[in-house]
Amino acid sequence: MYNTAGQCSGKIRLGELLVAFGIITQEQLEDALFEQKKSGRRLGHVLRQLGYVSEETMIEFLGKQLNIPSIDLEQVVPDKEVVNLIPEAIARRHKVIPVSRVGNVLTLAMPDPLDVFAIDDVAGISGCDINAVVSTERSVLKAIDKYYWIQETAPDADADVTYSTDHSEKLIDNANMADGSAVKLVNMIIRQAVNDRASDIHIEPDERQLRIRNRVDGILHEVMTALMSMHAEVVSRLKIMADLDIAEKRAPQDGRFSVDTGNDKIDIRISTVPTIFGEKIVLRLLEKKAIMVGEEKLGFDERDLPRFRRMINRPYGMILVAGPTGSGKTTTLYTALNIIADVEKNVVTIEDPVEYKLALTNQIQVNPKAGVTFASGLRSILRQDPDVIMVGEIRDKETADIAVHAALSGHLVFSTIHTNDAPSTAARFIEMGIEPFLASSAILGIIAQRLVRLLCEHCKEEYAPTPELLDELGLSDAPNLLFYRPHGCIECKGTGYKGREAIFEILEVDEEIKNLIVAKAPAARIRDAALRRGFRTLRDAGLAKIVQGKTSVEAVLRVTQEAEVAADD
Repeated sequence: MYNTAGQCSGKIRLGELLVAFGIITQEQLEDALFEQKKSGRRLGHVLRQLGYVSEETMIEFLGKQLNIPSIDLEQVVPDKEVVNLIPEAIARRHKVIPVSRVGNVLTLAMPDPLDVFAIDDVAGISGCDINAVVSTERSVLKAIDKYYWIQETAPDADADVTYSTDHSEKLIDNANMADGSAVKLVNMIIRQAVNDRASDIHIEPDERQLRIRNRVDGILHEVMTALMSMHAEVVSRLKIMADLDIAEKRAPQDGRFSVDTGNDKIDIRISTVPTIFGEKIVLRLLEKKAIMVGEEKLGFDERDLPRFRRMINRPYGMILVAGPTGSGKTTTLYTALNIIADVEKNVVTIEDPVEYKLALTNQIQVNPKAGVTFASGLRSILRQDPDVIMVGEIRDKETADIAVHAALSGHLVFSTIHTNDAPSTAARFIEMGIEPFLASSAILGIIAQRLVRLLCEHCKEEYAPTPELLDELGLSDAPNLLFYRPHGCIECKGTGYKGREAIFEILEVDEEIKNLIVAKAPAARIRDAALRRGFRTLRDAGLAKIVQGKTSVEAVLRVTQEAEVAADD
């Protein structure tokens, strides 16, 4: 049942082999065996944990001395049908993943290919002979996270829950879902979303079924459906997790909770609304490592990054970040605050909601029931001796007026505003009723941004754009350009895209722009003046990423259409 490149059979003891070949001493082995008895962990893991042997040394030893081949799971894509030969619970317990099958021989990647208990388990479950190959523990765990979609599967015609992706459908049977069914289903929904890199989960009841959709890279995808009989249990489970009122079904509710995925802690915001078929729930997944990025990873190019640094290091004034919901404005603001916050500054924010706790920053949550709004909170902040202020969003004249006066009285103020581009943001402030001379003096700069989908590096296709397309994009003077388009593979789940990156336009308010704001000039005139000084539009920033091969024409046009329309008005 067990074969490693035809060289090993029977029950081989890893520790004795390592001593025999001089990799570790007998004393080190005894230490490791003693620790193994206490922790219950595998010997190989304990040896690495104690620092007696590195994972690389172990793989080299197994390859050279025992002729056990290694495999790079970053380069080899396991067959999805083969992966399903063993349950995820077994794969995680033994830290193994099936890679391929030839006849009745199953190739199994594992960090310890001499673990006969793991091999016997997999052989018994799969009914196959096992060809063990070695890979790093990190690679195996990453592959398990990547290729397993659910925790337990069993084919059954009477399935309650259907999981679907672009590549497969799997069924959860009634028996599996019987005990703690809502708990299991909610865990699976969240697990699927984490694996998909989803930003939001939509749990939607309709007349016949419960539909689950994940928003991945800005696009909603249906990933599973369940019988409507599961709806009430799922809603109650999520409300309990978020400490919401489970008896209240007719009014919207908001809350939050956290989950530990094993690799990271994810904060989840929950919003419920009543619909004609029952309560719909949207979960927003907030992963700290995704929102707290360095300035070099925001997406600024070599021209815009110095402008960004110059603005955020000014002692006072206002910096506005513009864009629709979901365009990455919070990430930009949090990154800026993370850069400038230190023990010599009093940094205070008023947010709705507070998405992440920032170091050296005093964060206030908007709470209308307690009388804490953006405007009232901002007034209170000004009595707290602040150096830097962040207002989550400027929605009305009152908040805008207080923010402008704060910027003019020696404070550095950051905020967001829902406008399409940078030039129209200045005009929007005037429309709110702010005196033009005050707005022009307060605003240091405006950053407009969008998130554009990135092409999957594993499957993107190169092509030569037509002369008509180049002309439409304003690139007719470069006829030999090569573009890339999406194709679809297992890495990107057939979408052709994987991840997103921001594109920016940065408008620094110089003397000419100030004069135009004072004169209440339309956005088009402000834009033209900025273009003469090297201003680059969102569309131009997107075109640069197309030329670099990072994204597609369609992806850029999709997120910049509104900005171009606004610029033409």
